[in-house]
Amino acid sequence: MPIYSITQSMRPWVLIPACARALGDHPFHVVGDKYLAAVRLAGGMPLVMPAGERDPDEITRLLDLADGVLLTGSPSNVHPVHFEQGVHDTTLPLDPHRDALTLRLIPEILQRGIPLMAICRGFQEVNVALGGSLLQAVHEAPGLSDHRGRGDTAEEQYGFAHSVRAAPGGLLSQCLPTPEFKVNSVHGQGIERLAPGLRVEATSPDGLVEAFSWPQARGFNLCVQWHPEWQAANNPVSVRLFTVFGQACLSYRQSRFNIGHMVPTL
Repeated sequence: MPIYSITQSMRPWVLIPACARALGDHPFHVVGDKYLAAVRLAGGMPLVMPAGERDPDEITRLLDLADGVLLTGSPSNVHPVHFEQGVHDTTLPLDPHRDALTLRLIPEILQRGIPLMAICRGFQEVNVALGGSLLQAVHEAPGLSDHRGRGDTAEEQYGFAHSVRAAPGGLLSQCLPTPEFKVNSVHGQGIERLAPGLRVEATSPDGLVEAFSWPQARGFNLCVQWHPEWQAANNPVSVRLFTVFGQACLSYRQSRFNIGHMVPTL
């Protein structure tokens, strides 16, 4: 059940770019169920977008439908060729088909003012698409902790790993009642150089960027390194983040159809 009540016809469409993955001998386009559940929790209707090179007209028409975009996490990494580095660890998965879609899509989303929420790989994609770079092995960087997931089960891997602190006066600090809170940590890569114009919204105790936004964008946008979608309904921080994102998507939909503009409640 959505975390706030809206009529079925008003529910915003949230575009979710898929990952490309081989299952057996066949290629598939996949999205984790937890992301679909998080969109529904936010009051939206998920709309999966196939990975890979898309015809410009197809991208335009899909963005015309979208009232919001969620960039998900993934086992794969952004290919380092997009930030002028070689591959550090050839055993880790890459997804050039997703790169081909999302890195092209992100500037258009922000230019249009479509509400955007980006998680883990999506967080890294936004930084790269706007001109930033990534550390390919955070655990090997001097002064930084190991941010990879620990344990054998999903519950262990996605359990609270460390705290993050929201930057004073930022978007994230306006969304949440407390500046410091616990998050999970399931990533090997992280921010090396933040793209021009991005604002740090939160950091971990070792100083790694855990959230950022682009203040110049016309619409709501928040990118986080942790996984708020994991058991989101049971986490007050996650509920709050998806509430604000869902309200921004609804406001965007209302403004497109001239049925009254609702400013997201922070």
